Amino acid sequence: MAESERSGRLAMAMKEQQRGDVYAPECPSRGVLDHVTSRWGVLVLVALLEGTHRFSSLRRKVAGVSEKMLSQTLQALEQDGFVLREAYPVIPPRVDYSLTPMGREVATRVEELAEWIEENLPRIMVAREQHSTRRRSS
Repeated sequence: MAESERSGRLAMAMKEQQRGDVYAPECPSRGVLDHVTSRWGVLVLVALLEGTHRFSSLRRKVAGVSEKMLSQTLQALEQDGFVLREAYPVIPPRVDYSLTPMGREVATRVEELAEWIEENLPRIMVAREQHSTRRRSS
């Protein structure tokens, strides 16, 4: 079967599938939501918007993430079709990570959320302080 025919069949099958429902406890969309909106998922997606990175470069960019968490995050995002992992048969081994077209779509959306948080952090910090003050005086 030709690659274009296979792609066409996959597109048809995807259209026939039912839309996700994040409120349904068994819906796989909840897992995808978790991968995309986890602290490390957001940071990896936004970092990859800048372009292709190697593992060590991503680890430096996403300061504070452990090797294990970065590896798990990349694997989950790759499984969901958002990240492309390209391994090159060279010595030493070289692996590049980049966003797929679908990954760019979701990364752009979570980047907007991250930017909103950064821009509104002073307001958020005031709200936190007000909340703490109210709790202490109750």
